[in-house]
Amino acid sequence: MSVLVVGSIALDTVKTPVEEHSNLLGGSASYAAAAASFFSPVKLVGVVGNDFPDSEFEFWKSRKIDSEGVQRVNGKTFRWSGEYSWDLNMRETRSIALNVFENFQPKLPGSYRKTDFVLLANIAPTLQSHVLDQMEQPRFVVADTMDLWIETTRADLDALLPRVDLLILNDSEAREMTKETSLIKAGRRIRKSGPRYVAIKKGEHGALLFGDDEFFSCGAYPLEDIHDPTGAGDTFAGGIAGYLAGTVKTVHFTDLRKAMIYGSVLASFAVEAFSLERLRKLSTDEIKERYETFKLMSQFEVTA
Repeated sequence: MSVLVVGSIALDTVKTPVEEHSNLLGGSASYAAAAASFFSPVKLVGVVGNDFPDSEFEFWKSRKIDSEGVQRVNGKTFRWSGEYSWDLNMRETRSIALNVFENFQPKLPGSYRKTDFVLLANIAPTLQSHVLDQMEQPRFVVADTMDLWIETTRADLDALLPRVDLLILNDSEAREMTKETSLIKAGRRIRKSGPRYVAIKKGEHGALLFGDDEFFSCGAYPLEDIHDPTGAGDTFAGGIAGYLAGTVKTVHFTDLRKAMIYGSVLASFAVEAFSLERLRKLSTDEIKERYETFKLMSQFEVTA
């Protein structure tokens, strides 16, 4: 089955202590769609300006990403610039120019409205709800969020949560949302507010998954060579949604556990190069190999 991915599409400038690159393909939907496409066909919804490269549409086509839902309008594409410190977990936003994204209203083509799996990438909760209003009974809905929406549009976010099957957010956002210091308490409290499942990302320390009296802790694949952490969380979400759409009809907790590992594997590849360059060259054999290595690393045996 296909997965519908809705979110931002951007042109990024990223600086680290050793490199800087401009006009990179970015945005939450770009990373998520590329990751999901390794497992299932993707229907992409977003907006770009007339400065957006035609070559990216060709890239999407080569990856079975249907871009009929990408609006091209007069003006400039959403642009973001960020700088990382030597600790690549620390990032400073240097500039944001919303441009055509400022007035983005997702409009789904008719052929998109019956898509079974939906990933609402990181956009305002009102836009995420607007997408669901256009859908015809999706099987499984994944939504990502961020601190900005928790701080400024909390009522809209709270209204969205009962319509979501899996909510994804990071550890600081979970604490901010619940005012709980314990991520275990935070995850369980968020789940009771509406979503069937909650995944809390912990960066290089992995992720936590909460269900109905069910819990899973997923580690992160250890990496020695990290070039650009931008989009790692979006890649993680895309990997989860794509795996589910490509392998199951009815989602159970055990399916989500495996999907989270695949999401972590995809994210580990994404950070090995700037923008989506590693994902562009990635093969399914490499994904399977790292997945098996990940499984072996996670197993242990206690002997007397």
